[in-house]
Amino acid sequence: MQLYKSFLKQLVRNYMIGSIAAVLVVGGVLLVTTLEISFEEGARLMIILAISFMIMSVSELSVFLKQLKPIRAVFEEENPDLDLLEKAYLHVHRMPRLAVYRIFGPHLLGLSLPAILLTLWMMEQGKLSFPAFYIWLASLGAVLLASCHAMIEFFLTIAAIRPLIKGIRRNALSRYGVDFSLEGHVFMAIRTKFLLSTMLIGTFPLFLFSLAVQIRLEGLNKIAPQQYWGWAGVVLLLGVGFAYVGAWLLTQDLQRPIRQLYRAMNEIKEGRLIQTSNLYSDEFSTLIAGFNMMVRGLQVREERNRKLLDSYFAALAAALDARDPYTAGHSLRVAEYSVLIGRLAGLSEEEIDLLRKTALLHDIGKIGVRDHILLKEGKLTEEEFNQVKTHPQQGENILLQIEPADAMAPYLEGVRSHHERYDGCGYPDGLKGKEIPLFGRIIAVADAYDAMTSDRPYRSGMRSADALNILEEGKGTQWDPDFAGMFVNYMKSETKVASIR
Repeated sequence: MQLYKSFLKQLVRNYMIGSIAAVLVVGGVLLVTTLEISFEEGARLMIILAISFMIMSVSELSVFLKQLKPIRAVFEEENPDLDLLEKAYLHVHRMPRLAVYRIFGPHLLGLSLPAILLTLWMMEQGKLSFPAFYIWLASLGAVLLASCHAMIEFFLTIAAIRPLIKGIRRNALSRYGVDFSLEGHVFMAIRTKFLLSTMLIGTFPLFLFSLAVQIRLEGLNKIAPQQYWGWAGVVLLLGVGFAYVGAWLLTQDLQRPIRQLYRAMNEIKEGRLIQTSNLYSDEFSTLIAGFNMMVRGLQVREERNRKLLDSYFAALAAALDARDPYTAGHSLRVAEYSVLIGRLAGLSEEEIDLLRKTALLHDIGKIGVRDHILLKEGKLTEEEFNQVKTHPQQGENILLQIEPADAMAPYLEGVRSHHERYDGCGYPDGLKGKEIPLFGRIIAVADAYDAMTSDRPYRSGMRSADALNILEEGKGTQWDPDFAGMFVNYMKSETKVASIR
């Protein structure tokens, strides 16, 4: 309900701004500087305006409340149904156009008709003495001012309805899982909006000046040139001021969706496939609907490519592990342990995804190690072990052959450095401490734990508790103390929970 109250307050504020700009400023200044009447006649005109204003207020308020009814119904209901939400959503988009109808209907007629009738009656009674044709000039002026007011109200209402549109869409999405969209439906064409606005902006100063001059001509022979140009300057300044405000409102209305689309395109450029809000009732609604359709297509393709890439990494790891029945599933398990450590360390989801894929490929360089060495059941000779130690570099070289090169770049450091030791005694580069890349330090812990707990031809896998003790002892020498500590503490706590159960 707070959103509706805020919307209602904004509409009232907009109405006051339009009324002050069109009626009080333009109409009032024009009346004071153009008509030459006595104080008594001026007072009678004010009475006529006051009575007409009350009639106008009653009629316009009744129409205004009727226009708000479909919107108010949604916010008065504790659990509005989907049909009610959809009707309100569509009705909100009609509010700018309904505001124009209200200004030219009960606002203009409710003020003008009583004023004309009362003025004619007072002229007949001899209480007003100016020429009768002033009434018809005033009627034309009223239409002109109503046009000015309607244009200002139209563009201000467009801005006011946007928070309400977002609120109704969120309500429908959270309650029913439905995201409302106009899907290109146009409530007010840009062509019509642009033609009418520019025509009014261009012609308003001319009509305003022409009406004022027509009245002023009556006493032109009595006016000194300085007085004339002082009065004409005020009228022209008002016309130019309105033209500027109208052009600014029109420009804002056109620039807002263009800026929104530009920001959305930048998001796509940065790799974030995010749809943008469709809050418009003109052809920009069609444009944004098409843009969002394109984004949805890219999202589907991106998801499909991601699944294919994930499958590719998993298949490659499985093919590698299949060479040795004793290491079957090793890469998958190392990836799981690495992801666990990454989450314990507070890495982002994007970093964790890269870490998992790096861990799946960490031993890909063993493809280049001959079977009689890789599958040897006895202890390796120094020369054979040196050949095994080349697999991190060979893994990096293999990944460097894959195009595009930038796609594999995030995995290279982890693959090359997963056998580095924290004390600098590892291979292939002898890196020490934090010099070792992040993924290399994490995978080293996961790789060591799985290697110790897995069976080999020459030994059986050790118990988890024993492997965790070795990791504990090797913190700060063989393995990163932070990552090894996190992993050991987590695994021991899980073991305690399992034993209690």
